[in-house]
Amino acid sequence: MTESKDILFICGSNSCRSQMAEGFAKALAFKGANISVMSAGTGASGIVNTDSIRVMKEVGVDINANTSDQLTDEMVMASDIVITLGCCEASDICPDGYKGVMLDWDVEDPMGKSWEVMQMVRDDIEKRVRQLVEGL
Repeated sequence: MTESKDILFICGSNSCRSQMAEGFAKALAFKGANISVMSAGTGASGIVNTDSIRVMKEVGVDINANTSDQLTDEMVMASDIVITLGCCEASDICPDGYKGVMLDWDVEDPMGKSWEVMQMVRDDIEKRVRQLVEGL
């Protein structure tokens, strides 16, 4: 892979699913993938969920320093790939004139559910991110 890709992961509060996706993508970037990664929320909570941090730590990915950020049109326009994780449709997020790739991943929201669901969602996101990065 020679061309750099800027990837933006989006979920509702930017506290769980998009944080996991950002964490996995950044971890893979250190293993040779030429990518830049951000995440944001359509209604950012301002915090990264502690269970998200803990479930990612189980697989050796530290997202403790991540921040929960509000989505902006500028973030979208600066991204080559915009991926929503079950919160909405990318076509509804991307402004007119967006020329990048829009993907919608139907990922279950694990907030308030069992630890097993949190782990299942993490594993689902990891699989999707790995496939994405391998396909770049």
